[in-house]
Amino acid sequence: MTQEDFQQIAPTLPMLPGIYKYFDATNNLLYVGKAKNIRKRVSSYFNKTFTSYKTHELVKRIFKIEFTIVNSEQDAFLLENSLIKEYQPLFNINLKDDKTYPYIVIKNEPFPRVYLTRQKIEDGSQYFGPYTSINKVRDLLLFIKQTIPLRSCPLHLIQRNIQKGKFKVCLEYHLGNCKGPCEGYQSEEDYNENINHIKFLLKGNLGPVLQHFKNEMKGYVQTLEFEKAEQLRKKITFLESYQSRSIVVSSTLGSMDVFSIIKENDVAYVNYLMMQHGAIIQTKTVKMEAQLDETEEEILAFAIAQLRSTFNSDTPEIVVPFAVEYNEPETVLTIPKAGDKKKLLELSEKNARYFMDELKAKQRLNLGKGEEKFHVLLLIRQDLQLAETPIHIECFDNSNFQGSYPVSAMVCFKNGEPSKKDYRYFNIKTVQGINDFASMKEAVYRRYKRLRMEGGAFPQLVIIDGGKGQLNAAYEAIEELNLEGKMTLVGLAKNEEELFFVGDQQSLKLPYDSESLKLIRRIRDEVHRYGITFHRNKRSKGTFKNELQDIKGIGSATANLLLKTFRSVNNIKQQPIDELEKLIGKSKAKIVTEYFTPE
Repeated sequence: MTQEDFQQIAPTLPMLPGIYKYFDATNNLLYVGKAKNIRKRVSSYFNKTFTSYKTHELVKRIFKIEFTIVNSEQDAFLLENSLIKEYQPLFNINLKDDKTYPYIVIKNEPFPRVYLTRQKIEDGSQYFGPYTSINKVRDLLLFIKQTIPLRSCPLHLIQRNIQKGKFKVCLEYHLGNCKGPCEGYQSEEDYNENINHIKFLLKGNLGPVLQHFKNEMKGYVQTLEFEKAEQLRKKITFLESYQSRSIVVSSTLGSMDVFSIIKENDVAYVNYLMMQHGAIIQTKTVKMEAQLDETEEEILAFAIAQLRSTFNSDTPEIVVPFAVEYNEPETVLTIPKAGDKKKLLELSEKNARYFMDELKAKQRLNLGKGEEKFHVLLLIRQDLQLAETPIHIECFDNSNFQGSYPVSAMVCFKNGEPSKKDYRYFNIKTVQGINDFASMKEAVYRRYKRLRMEGGAFPQLVIIDGGKGQLNAAYEAIEELNLEGKMTLVGLAKNEEELFFVGDQQSLKLPYDSESLKLIRRIRDEVHRYGITFHRNKRSKGTFKNELQDIKGIGSATANLLLKTFRSVNNIKQQPIDELEKLIGKSKAKIVTEYFTPE
């Protein structure tokens, strides 16, 4: 999928949190990603220079984009994780294993430690997570450390070792972060009570922990220890703001299918959420047309049967917004009124409504699209007083870097839309240094000489990005080819966006917000983008070299070592020879010194 192709579908992407899925031309799932803003995140793949081969290869393969809306970034993370585990997309290299994500573990040992880990070990320890953010896990562990005294040492605290006095308290004890179970200052029962508070906190059951802190805070108030009471109040506020539960992944929900429906006249939109073992692993929204006067109940019952068959679902529970006739053995239909199942149903309805709204927007956009574009072409013909309607338009632009790597680019628009297969670029061959006029003449000459040889159709309008100089140079090429009268050439000045015709002294200024100038400006911006992209690629292949690599006897490894050590060629020039000798040896140091100071 090219950037231009993506621009056509970008407005249909929601500016909401969720996950997005990339598919190739054979409908294979390539990548699943999460986003706070789906449109912004997906757009970033098509609006940046790729820094890795993987990203470039991914974007090149994308053929279709799908998405699912959720209510928060955490929900997007968890849904992304469950989809990756289920389908193992080709490009999700870093997220295929559980160790990618942080957990909090309560170790299975006497006086259990509580710490962050990325690896689950089947040793009887209790794991909480995965969590959406490593920073959030660390903040949570810091909060636990500041409020619930626990040991962090790896000592083997069995009662026999404690009774023998094998251990001594460390700095954590003196700082108040640990009650010293290693020397018997804290009983195992008291320590395990703290562990239970931590389990409540990590499971989202905040009531017992909050009550404990509130009682402790009241005690400080009664003893007039207001500073300690204020510290506890802040901890309670932090604890109340912490949310550990999610409606996207919940260990209490198990497996179920969730269906919602929105019906307007004879068209219905049905959304399906498949939940397996407490995680949403599949979403699908379909448009269904009622052929007769089917009710919502009849359409939904039909959709449930179709979608469950398509996705091979045999879960025993189906969540629906209202009662439907669905006679499948050992299947229970649930109509939730509140709780997590109700939230899941609302999430399903949210996806169905967005699908419906975007489908309507697409239909409105496509309605009369061809007529609208032809109307703009008629306006251009009228504003520029052309002999024909410019169904076929071409535009040229030059690009160079300080006189190096001169190139020209040409884009083609047919019926008001880009014709990508007709785009061309030109490596300038006959021009030395910076000469925009000569470069423009060469590109125009080569384009239309080739087109004439192949018997191709000439454009009605040719736009030259530049002022009178570039326009006159382009027209010289047309004259040398004896193609005068075959097409109209206009120059588009960069600053004022005014149009010049060959031989005219005065420019033509169209209203800034006119439809004619908008299309001309769009064509100009497209040739800029195309030319700059090609030029950037050519420059990168040119491989600019640093000055050290021009020194005979100094290879790239030595040059890189010098630059890494001294940071710049100017610093290397100022180094005494003995400093260079320490780094690269006497012979090479002499070569470098004599190159920069030949006298």
